[in-house]
Amino acid sequence: MAAEQRKLLEQLMGNTVTTRAGSLSMNDPKVCRSFLVGTCPHDLFTNTKQDLGSCPKQHSEALKAEYEALSEKEKQKFGFEYDYMRDLQKYIDDCNRRIDSAQRRLEKTPDEIRQTNALLKSISEFSSSIHNGTLEVEILGEMGEVSRAIDEFYRVRQAQQTKLDREKELKALSDTSGPSGHQKLQVCDVCGAYLSRLDNDRRLADHFYGKMHLGYAQMRKTYDAFPKEMRRMRAPPGDDHDMGGGGGPRGPRNGGGGGYRGRGGRGYRGGW
Repeated sequence: MAAEQRKLLEQLMGNTVTTRAGSLSMNDPKVCRSFLVGTCPHDLFTNTKQDLGSCPKQHSEALKAEYEALSEKEKQKFGFEYDYMRDLQKYIDDCNRRIDSAQRRLEKTPDEIRQTNALLKSISEFSSSIHNGTLEVEILGEMGEVSRAIDEFYRVRQAQQTKLDREKELKALSDTSGPSGHQKLQVCDVCGAYLSRLDNDRRLADHFYGKMHLGYAQMRKTYDAFPKEMRRMRAPPGDDHDMGGGGGPRGPRNGGGGGYRGRGGRGYRGGW
């Protein structure tokens, strides 16, 4: 949408925009190299929660056409593909950090873990007490100690009821903490949005074909298309000019598709 609006603006403004763009060259630091090579990340998320705003650099259709007309050998001399890859990597790394943060929020809190462990220990102790009490009732019965056997029997019944209550508490805690307590939420491993395993197919489709999800899917797919050797490079050979966006040294998640993952790994897949 942003690219289409820019084209419309160029048509409406005519000579003004053309003159300004014509004064720039492809290697001018004011020119967006991501736009020249592919799709600028700023154009992918307009009117979404991840809207990046307008790109601070120039998007020139004329320069893009000029770049696309170059031979592969000539393009390599500019090193713009590396700049584009670094730009994508920066935004993918940011997205991956949000995914990790969202995933941690779905984990059990330290207090929930403490309560769970205490209930598990209590249930185990009552199980042992019930087992030993049942044996005691049998022995007392064989010895003819009927009165004592009956008393022990009632203690066993009481322990069984208490154990049942603890098990209900444990189930309630499991249902109100961690991913289950968040309406069985899981995190989309492409865009970082929360999804519910209770969502119907229509709602899942709305997510996987939504603008934000498809934008990150496109980013990941484009990044993965770069040669591995290029992704390991810190700078293009013989090139030290200004980067078109930059990025961190960390690589992104394997992308292209979509999905949401739980604590145990990946789940429903979708996307590009």
